[in-house]
Order: sequence, then structure tokens, then C-alpha cells
Amino acid sequence: MRAKKSLGQHFLTSVPALGAIIEAGDIEKRDTILEIGPGRGVLTRELLAQGARVIAIEKDHELIALLGEKFKDAIRAKNLILVEHDILAWSSASLIPKKNNYKIIANIPYYITGAIIEKFLSVEHQPDHMVLLVQKEVAERVVAKNKKESILSLSVKVYGTPRIVRTVPRGSFTPAPTVDSAILSISNISRNNFIGVDEARFFALVKKGFGSKRKFLRSNIGANEKEFESCSIPLKARAEDITLNQWLCLAHTL
Repeated sequence: MRAKKSLGQHFLTSVPALGAIIEAGDIEKRDTILEIGPGRGVLTRELLAQGARVIAIEKDHELIALLGEKFKDAIRAKNLILVEHDILAWSSASLIPKKNNYKIIANIPYYITGAIIEKFLSVEHQPDHMVLLVQKEVAERVVAKNKKESILSLSVKVYGTPRIVRTVPRGSFTPAPTVDSAILSISNISRNNFIGVDEARFFALVKKGFGSKRKFLRSNIGANEKEFESCSIPLKARAEDITLNQWLCLAHTL
């Protein structure tokens, strides 16, 4: 079955990369795993082999038919639930009760990476852990590899702990994308940072702070010298220079 460019399909073929994804997922028997865009089922097969219960959301009708046939035994045994749906319009509440923990492990389309990360980190019933195969440059922005924070990196770090597991060269896929990829792990996902800090206020402040990157942060958010000193922030700091804890401090102080 040929990949559809309109759906951003790049099927993983690298056995080492597949193994690294599984290892990063730290899967235990009977874990509930949400897989986004299972494609031809290469990762699905490995998840099932770990003893996981897999919920696979696939938008491509032709792939649904292929997967239904390939994994008919797992579907019959209720180890795999195959759903034809757009992940951005799908609600986890329909299949994952609030009392149940779950993880997301997936090779996702590049063009909806940001939307998927935002959706599942901010959703009421968050996953415990996410392991995503994403564009390398996006993974590096999330972990702030260049030591410069961004709205994206702060939006991930406020909910969990991101790290790059390993890079995956473009030749590891068919068809090969034009850029390299990376396995991004986001662990310890919770809302603990928002105890005493309003979630909406934090994000509004961050967006305001990055509104004009050339200006000093104090000018962007209208803070005074005393407020910056209370959060141990240099007066001439820019938005990209301060840490998550300093942003949380500002959100609590202002």
C-alpha cells in the first residue's frame, strides 16, 4: 500500500529505531497504549508483543482494512481496538475511562505534531508518558537544545519531562522524508506545576512575553523591577533566557 502525501505518511522500516521506541515506552504487560496513525502496523505488532492493550486510531480508510485483516486475531481477543477517526477530533474518553492510566506511543505525521502534543498534554485525562517519533528539529526545540526556551518548549516542560532518546535518519522510512527524525519522550506528565498557579494565566503570560522577541521581557509583560528581583530574573533578560520555574514564579507573582 502506497503512502499518502496528503496524510503525511512515512512508514517506519528501521528495526533499531523500532526497538528504541519500545524501550523508551517502558511498557508493562496490560498497559493501555494509544497509538496514533498505526500505518501498516509495524509498531502495533511490537506493542502487542509486549503484552499491551492497544487502541490504534487511523484516519486512512484503506489502512483500516489492511490492519483489520492483519490483526484480526488481536482484535477478536480484544487486545487491539482499531478506530477509524481523525485523532484531533477523537476523544480519549470514549475508550479510556478516567480511572485508567495510559501511554501514547506513535510515529505521528509531522504536520500535526504540535496539535497532538498540545491536545494530549492539556486534555483533562492526560497520558502518563508519551513517546513520539517527530521531526528532529521539533524535538530539539522541545528540549531547548540550544539553551533558548520557546513557547513550545515551555508548553511541554510545564506538564512533563522531555528528552531526545535518539535521532532517526530519513532513510529509516518509506518513503523517506526530506528531514531527519527523533524519538521524543515526555515522561512524568501531570499538572503539578499548576498547584497555586493558574494554568490559563501561565500560558497567557508566556505568549505575551514572547510577543516581541527583540524586546526585553520586562517591557513585553509590563513587570516592575521588584517583581523581577523576587523571581531572580535579570532585568535585561529576554523571554527565551528564563527558566520554567522563573516563568511559574512570574505567573504566581504578577
